[in-house]
Amino acid sequence: MVRDMATSCGQAIAVPTHVTQLASGPQPRVSALCVGIRDMARHVQAQSQLDLFAPPATSPPAVGAVAVPPAMVALARHLPCQIYLGTSSWTFPGWQGLVYDRVAPASVLARHGLSAYAQHPLLRTVCVDRTFYAPLPAADYATYAAAVPDDFRFVVKAHAWCTQPTRRDPSHASGRSHTPNAYFLHSGYATEHVVEPCLSGLGPKAGPILFQFSPLDVRTLGGPQHFAARLHAFLAALPYGPVYAVELRNHQLLSPAYREVLTDLGVCHCFNIHPSMPALREQMRVVPPEAMSTLLVRWMLHPGRRYDEAKTRYQPFDRIVDDDHDNRQTIASLCLVALAAGHTSFVIANNKAEGSAPCTVFRLAEDVVQAIAGATAL
Repeated sequence: MVRDMATSCGQAIAVPTHVTQLASGPQPRVSALCVGIRDMARHVQAQSQLDLFAPPATSPPAVGAVAVPPAMVALARHLPCQIYLGTSSWTFPGWQGLVYDRVAPASVLARHGLSAYAQHPLLRTVCVDRTFYAPLPAADYATYAAAVPDDFRFVVKAHAWCTQPTRRDPSHASGRSHTPNAYFLHSGYATEHVVEPCLSGLGPKAGPILFQFSPLDVRTLGGPQHFAARLHAFLAALPYGPVYAVELRNHQLLSPAYREVLTDLGVCHCFNIHPSMPALREQMRVVPPEAMSTLLVRWMLHPGRRYDEAKTRYQPFDRIVDDDHDNRQTIASLCLVALAAGHTSFVIANNKAEGSAPCTVFRLAEDVVQAIAGATAL
């Protein structure tokens, strides 16, 4: 189930010591509701990444990569090649001077910013968020792949229909009505509309495929044990080869049964910093990171902030506003554990983590390099 994506750098790191399957019955035919994907896409056009490949009304100005200071270039050289750091999306005008060489609107960055983003030596991965809202064809993935160097990797979110028990009824005027989702944990749908186009378009530049579960009604699911059994059946039926990861937003689902599913199938837990989940160290206690073949961390939201509050407080996302030293140190320790085990690490930072995702990545890179230096000195 897991593809080996690590590149050996010849480093030996000593880490400090502190430092049943459920029968689900017949699944509906994938083709039965696939026409609804077009309706889904129309309802999410407001998302920042969604209309990337529609031709612009006028030819947009070019956007280039910022000139990276020599000290940051040197820092990137000391960062092991198995550690991929990046951000959630790349479409933020406030990143001028950090990632981009000029101010450009989000629409221009959505279409033309990826190649500039990928030139930064510390930004070697990015999380494609738009795929959560509507599936992408292989051709769109191929366009992404063509914009980045060979050693760049994409973290790809699976379409929400894979992980949501209900979906909005587009025929309802308020948009608040929900209908049962026949494609919840449907391996056939996930294979056809997520896995196959992703791998076909990205090729070797495909990183983890992430199944993000938004907060769920655990009782409706039948409890943590029943959820784990359904998850096992779903993941076991996916094509063998890619790195699959699961992100939870219910602390009750972070259970021993969930851990056993991941261990049995070689699937990764996405360690996430989000108010709905336990702290990283508690997640590490339930799901030991050294047992994961690939480390995936998503640093989503500052522990002391709500999403809307953080967005308002941190815009235009051009600097650190609320430093989160403790979580940064914990993530650096996670990377060190994965490195010692010979595993690849992906860390995705969000603007709402500290104020500016690129600045969070830059500080994290410093902490990881310092942690490695301290470990090798022992």
